[in-house]
Amino acid sequence: MTAASLSLKAALSQVGADVDRRLDKFLAIPDDPRADLYRAMRHAAIGGGKRLRPLLVFATARLFAVDRDCAGRVATAIECIHVYSLIHDDLPAMDDDDMRRGKPTVHKAFDEATAILAGDCLHALAFEILADPLTHPDPFVRSELVLDLARSAGPSGMAGGQAMDLEAEKSTFDLPTVTRLQAMKTGALIACSVEAGAILGKVPPEGRVGLRGYARDMGLAFQIADDILDVEGDEAAVGKKLGKDEGAGKETFLSLLGLDRARAQARMLVDQAIQHLQHFGPEADLLRDIARFTLERDR
Repeated sequence: MTAASLSLKAALSQVGADVDRRLDKFLAIPDDPRADLYRAMRHAAIGGGKRLRPLLVFATARLFAVDRDCAGRVATAIECIHVYSLIHDDLPAMDDDDMRRGKPTVHKAFDEATAILAGDCLHALAFEILADPLTHPDPFVRSELVLDLARSAGPSGMAGGQAMDLEAEKSTFDLPTVTRLQAMKTGALIACSVEAGAILGKVPPEGRVGLRGYARDMGLAFQIADDILDVEGDEAAVGKKLGKDEGAGKETFLSLLGLDRARAQARMLVDQAIQHLQHFGPEADLLRDIARFTLERDR
């Protein structure tokens, strides 16, 4: 194992523990009839998962010497949006999955109504955290964080991409359409995580161009690697059922490009992502390691 991979592994572990600690506090189980709702949120949100999006927040915020507690609150908010999307994607009306992160999905561990409400509440909690003055003393920073996350999670981002993904089961998509779908469904929240670190650092929009390019290319490489894992991965390691896209007849990067071209495209995108960071020094090494990790991961 290289020094870089050891450093990344340590960072992932540290960020995972930080986010879990915060979620444990936010989701303390009340002594009233809402207890199962909170248990469902905790089941989905605490423990497991790559915590890639929170790590991107921390790694980008570090470039601009952002207070770690501020970064941690924003990272937790974005993870709440990610987890809510997984709960809803797993529902019978969507992808109908039984396993997520190596354990039963929320609608299996509890019931469909509780799963829907758990997702709704995590969605609301994300914006509650971002709007709280504890996250950042500057109301303009908080407002921009809320705006960017809302855009990234809504019809122009993650939810819109999921709608396209459902349509993919009954339509034939070409490569540009699949690229747009994945840039929305997967890439938008990854881009938001990078953008959030720069917003916390009060970097003006024109100063974020390189970081946006990094996030765009890394997000697409991440999805190509996901498509490869869906075919070649180990279900025990990935923690969910594999091969569902092929079974549903969906076009993916892998089905459109073939395995060899898909691997080559992912490597090219990672190289491009790293090139976008050329104006940063060693302080961006964690972001570079994260980009390389997209091709090396087993889940």
